[in-house]
Amino acid sequence: MTRRRWLIAGTVVAALIAAVATFAVAETQRYAEAPVRIAVAATPITSFNPRDPAQTRFGALEFRGGLVLTSHHPAFGGISAIHIEGDGAHFIAITDRGSWLRGRIVYGSDGKPAGIADAELAPILGADGKPLAAHGWYDVESLTERDGILTIGIERVEEIVRFNYKRDGLQARGQPIKVPADFKTFTNNKSLECLATPPAGAPLAGDLIAVTERSLDAAGNHRSYVLNGADVVRFSVKRSDDFDVSDCAILPPGDLLLLERRYSPARGVAIRIRRMPLASLKEGALVDGKALFEADLGYQIDNMEGLGIHRTPSGDTVLTLVSDDNFSVLQRNLLLQFTLVGE
Repeated sequence: MTRRRWLIAGTVVAALIAAVATFAVAETQRYAEAPVRIAVAATPITSFNPRDPAQTRFGALEFRGGLVLTSHHPAFGGISAIHIEGDGAHFIAITDRGSWLRGRIVYGSDGKPAGIADAELAPILGADGKPLAAHGWYDVESLTERDGILTIGIERVEEIVRFNYKRDGLQARGQPIKVPADFKTFTNNKSLECLATPPAGAPLAGDLIAVTERSLDAAGNHRSYVLNGADVVRFSVKRSDDFDVSDCAILPPGDLLLLERRYSPARGVAIRIRRMPLASLKEGALVDGKALFEADLGYQIDNMEGLGIHRTPSGDTVLTLVSDDNFSVLQRNLLLQFTLVGE
């Protein structure tokens, strides 16, 4: 397909993504009402660039492999964030309609993702033991883990909720944490897409980092926070080239990776990953970072919303990206894996 035809196709698909996303908000919320095991079918993605299947290097990343995920369960889909365990296989993810998705990535003998096993869905519960979605807290967009504690960010209500996953598993009940009052001034549906918790030994260890999707300051940059109890650090992340933040993760020992997404009728859909040092996240700072990777709809992407990181026994740093299909037949649930190989 020629470049011009790719652009036309990309623009059409991008318009459909935007239309479906807008429609999806008005739909009846779709979440798992009780824990349930599900079957997830996985179709391998053998090349990230359909126009050049032999290409494996994309910016600072090398494509390892990917999967298109489907399931007959009506609550499967809308994957908006993912945490990968240290073994690189077990994961827990969230859906934007208010479900946990837990499972295990199965790898082939070549080390590429080949399938999903042991998949489970469960409602994300509130402090009262009822699904958060039943209270209207359903637009779950961000997830981070530290020492067995899961923390999620919920748009529209602008709340952050913590769960003792290590102790209670999928039955964990959420406890909202106190957030700054100015969270209520975020742009509707453009807020808590990025949460990250640096591990012990890293700058800002134990703190909670939050970067908004497109809630902008007076200079047009992403409003951002470092939270530690009553202590609040406010900074901004430079917004550039019309990209919005869709997730983030900690790259040990001291960096924050931002997953970003862009949509425009003229340019279609694109994604980008930027890297910035944790030590630069200071009060009043304007933080920017080098782009490690960028791709448009000419490549195997969709509405990429989740980013997880793990290290292999051989020392490779692996990035796992997942997409939110908005529960639409026009979109796909993708799982893509890349190795960080250079800058």
